[in-house]
Amino acid sequence: MKSLFMDTAWKNLILVLCQDGQVVASVVKEAFKKQSETMFVELQTLLDQVGWTLADIQEVVITDGPGSYTGLRLAMTTAKLLGTQADVTVKTISTLQLYAGVVPQANVILDARGGRAYVGHIEAGNTTWMGILPIEEVTSFLDEHPGQLYGEGELVDQVAKASNFVQNVADLLPLAQAVENVHALVPAYMKENDSYKV
Repeated sequence: MKSLFMDTAWKNLILVLCQDGQVVASVVKEAFKKQSETMFVELQTLLDQVGWTLADIQEVVITDGPGSYTGLRLAMTTAKLLGTQADVTVKTISTLQLYAGVVPQANVILDARGGRAYVGHIEAGNTTWMGILPIEEVTSFLDEHPGQLYGEGELVDQVAKASNFVQNVADLLPLAQAVENVHALVPAYMKENDSYKV
């Protein structure tokens, strides 16, 4: 199985090519609000590096949110095109899963602007709670949900551990959720009224 992972939801451009679950090529670079300028160039470079073409891709995995409106739609639109035009299987993980990977217990916080944060508690790669909270409530959430902190710890004056995105992709591929109807796939923007337990 030849898989392409794409994440353009947040500050980074993350592209990973895997074959039978093993990483064969990857790129991780900060490209906040510039993913659309660099994604296709970087993707072609990776494909050339391993001697693949887009036609070789059998599975596309993307992050479906939370994240920036434009960033989320970039990878998602590309995945939809491959899913509908090339009959490629499309799967998703959350942006917060990507940050946490499969550590036993983890919390992820990302800036949602307006004094709010996207927050998730993840256990062994599975999200047990994900939502949006006022910044002043995040510290209490972290106290109530023990785990390694990832993301933007500076939001609550804490130091977050750096995420190993490429390894996390390899670890999370088996947990990615298949999309039954690619046409109906929409980003998880997660506004205030979208906070939910999963």
